[in-house]
Amino acid sequence: MKISILKTILSICSLFMLSGAMAVAPDFIEKLNSDARPAEDRARDGSRRPYQVMELAGVEEGMTVADIISGGGWYVRVLSLAVGEEGTVYTQGLGGRGGQPADVLAMSNVEPVATISDIPDNSVDVLVFALESHHFAGEAGTDMYGEIYDALKPGGTLIVIDHIAEADNANFIDMHRMPIAVARETITASGFVIESESDILRNNVDDHIRMIFDPVLGRNTDRFLFVVKKPTM
Repeated sequence: MKISILKTILSICSLFMLSGAMAVAPDFIEKLNSDARPAEDRARDGSRRPYQVMELAGVEEGMTVADIISGGGWYVRVLSLAVGEEGTVYTQGLGGRGGQPADVLAMSNVEPVATISDIPDNSVDVLVFALESHHFAGEAGTDMYGEIYDALKPGGTLIVIDHIAEADNANFIDMHRMPIAVARETITASGFVIESESDILRNNVDDHIRMIFDPVLGRNTDRFLFVVKKPTM
């Protein structure tokens, strides 16, 4: 009986320690799992791990953050909940063929911008660049990461996530994948420092040779995640 009570106490303490490890908005976890987000967004949480990604990024309540090439707005919604009403979320490239999602535009802490250069220089604490870096290798990558560099505060954090391609795959752009070595080279060539690499989005079932839209993958690809820093000086 005493052992059971002790385990319960330790479990509760662990939850408090987890919630205190990252000072996101106090209702962040609750809203992640609520109708505050579309059901189709929540259905992807198992492979995208929103809480863990926000934790790695060091996102806190009240921060200024950004999501670029936002598409349907999955990361914008997560960031909006994480920084709370006192924070700011810049979104670039929101929407697509279906137009910009009305629920995201209605969020009081979200500010759409047409280009990354429209974000004030040295203003962003954390910027998310997810599942799009494969379009930006070589000179295009230099330009893109240069704009990201300008937007981030000195010491700011960049999160780069993408679908992994085999190292020798010359057709990675068409497959919407990125070789890890190419990503590393492009990031560091732009003056950034890769602080760490996380395996929380890895999936060994993905063999890297299928298109990311292949039904066999069920939208659950093998992905790298880099935690990147802009130098303070």
